[in-house]
Amino acid sequence: MDSSQASAAATAGGGGNSFMMSQSADGSPVDSSAATAATSIDDPKQNLTQVMNSIQKTLGILHQLYLTVSAYNVASQLPLLQRMNNLVQELDNMARLAEKTKIQVPMEVLNLIDDGKNPDEFTREMLNGCIAKNQITKGKTDTFKSLRRHLLEELDETFPDDIEGYREIRAASAAETRRLAQSQNMLPNGDVKVKTEM
Repeated sequence: MDSSQASAAATAGGGGNSFMMSQSADGSPVDSSAATAATSIDDPKQNLTQVMNSIQKTLGILHQLYLTVSAYNVASQLPLLQRMNNLVQELDNMARLAEKTKIQVPMEVLNLIDDGKNPDEFTREMLNGCIAKNQITKGKTDTFKSLRRHLLEELDETFPDDIEGYREIRAASAAETRRLAQSQNMLPNGDVKVKTEM
């Protein structure tokens, strides 16, 4: 049997849903995901891509299983068993690939998915919570700045000589703080680190 007949037989044996399995020279199915896992590097992006591809392949196999089971007859027993074996192999491969992938998903996201909700809601809620906390913090800092300004005005009216000394001390302290901050941003060659605006 030549390769075109073998692929036609694989398609025909698949129950008419046009799923083609790769076959090696001896006619046995080739597990391409196992070969991919064997040649995997420890690149996190590549590992994540491989896990996503494995998930997509598993979903395809599950769909084919559904089609095979929904139109089950005695002739479809062999393709059903092959697909069950493919599913087990792909789930095993997915577990192996997932061990190499270091992703932490918050439990809240998983709970939202279990509840049938969109995980983007978690992101939206977290962002809204951060905005609310930011506004509260900004309100507090503005209040303290206003209090400081008011106290300095009152102290300036009551103790004008002492306030001048205080302002000189504050100016010297601020200059020292700036100098320290600049020295920490200095590179060994004397250049200054520059923060890029995003």
